[in-house]
Amino acid sequence: FFMLRAHATRDARTVAEVGRIVVLADFVFTASAVVVQPISGLGLIHLQGWPLSSPWLLAAYGLYVLVGICWLPVVWIQYRMTRLAEQAAGQGASLPNAYHRLFGWWFGLGWPAFAGVLAIYWLMVAKPEF
Repeated sequence: FFMLRAHATRDARTVAEVGRIVVLADFVFTASAVVVQPISGLGLIHLQGWPLSSPWLLAAYGLYVLVGICWLPVVWIQYRMTRLAEQAAGQGASLPNAYHRLFGWWFGLGWPAFAGVLAIYWLMVAKPEF
């Protein structure tokens, strides 16, 4: 959300400043969640007595992989977008075409990742019978 708002300003300095924060937050919070969620999730599954092969869990595992496949390039893209914005800001220039191409990929990959996280949350709450 913050990266999107920064992009809307079209100001290289704003994009660079917000980008640094977003990249750091992704590494600190999202990367740690990628490690903690499966460990805590397996513990909760065990405590609740759910079979690991429950259909709703299998769907959640698949979505978790999909989210990861989308998220990994997004991290690199955010980092690269930030570096391009820093270079442009340092030169007093506009955001380059390479930045805008990367933004399109970032935005496009963000939607399935976000939708996947929402779907995983729904699966964890609803535990539907397929």
